[in-house]
Amino acid sequence: MSMRVKELLEMGEKQLRECEVADAAIDNKLLFCYLMHVPTSRLILEYQHVVHDEQCDAYFELLDRRCAGEPLQYITGVQEFMGLPFKVNPSVLIPRQDTEILVENAVSVMNENKLNGEELPLKTRRYWDILDLCTGSGAIGVSVARLADKVGLKLTCSDISEDALAVARENAQKNEVTAEFVQGDLFAPFRKRFRRRRFDIIFSNPPYIRSAVIPSLQREINEHEPILALDGGEDGMSFYRRIVAEAPDFLKKDGVLMMEIGFDQLEEVTALMEETHRYDHIQGLRDLAGLDRVVFACAKGDK
Repeated sequence: MSMRVKELLEMGEKQLRECEVADAAIDNKLLFCYLMHVPTSRLILEYQHVVHDEQCDAYFELLDRRCAGEPLQYITGVQEFMGLPFKVNPSVLIPRQDTEILVENAVSVMNENKLNGEELPLKTRRYWDILDLCTGSGAIGVSVARLADKVGLKLTCSDISEDALAVARENAQKNEVTAEFVQGDLFAPFRKRFRRRRFDIIFSNPPYIRSAVIPSLQREINEHEPILALDGGEDGMSFYRRIVAEAPDFLKKDGVLMMEIGFDQLEEVTALMEETHRYDHIQGLRDLAGLDRVVFACAKGDK
């Protein structure tokens, strides 16, 4: 059947609401714009245009996928992060705005030697060898590489998933960033026979959701996003224990470690760092909602 765009959108929004899609009005319009290659800024100008049968059917197929819980970003294949476009698919987590606080502060550390607006007592570097650990889509590393424009840098992105690395490679190319991509389990690829590779800064958004909590998450997450990138073990701390214990061996003197954390994990993660006696300047950063979101620390000793 053929109908005008305005009528079609009203029908689509109603269907999404009946399926309890949280952002039904927004997702409905974004799906239509994606299908019809119409900029969202021009959508209102399309309201009186007629959509013919085949296009209606294609639109309804997209609505069915969204009603089944498939995330909008996996349907459209893209998510904006730090103002940059990133390809996403079920091999990688969808980048969230909460993670932007990590990127913003990593760039500030590199460009200005400041964290959260405060001067850091660290040696200023003109060149940074940086590692995006558990890179997923590459959103963190690629964004930092694009935005840290006052220094030279070399970016390495690593992940245990080859499928994730394939997406990260595409995103680096899409955003005109040069990077090395390494497959392996955390620091294993950098543990050479005679010496370890060391970095100026390591940042990571590792899996940190408690295993028992995952089934209770939104269906968009627990049924569609990769469990490998979500599951942090029984207490959500499995990856933090490993990263905190090993990172100083892969950091230069005054090298920086920055990790995204769950809103209730700052105390546990900072305690892990303090117990090693290998970190200085340990502190947490909060996101726009006022929740603990990032932990920052520097490696001690001569590296």
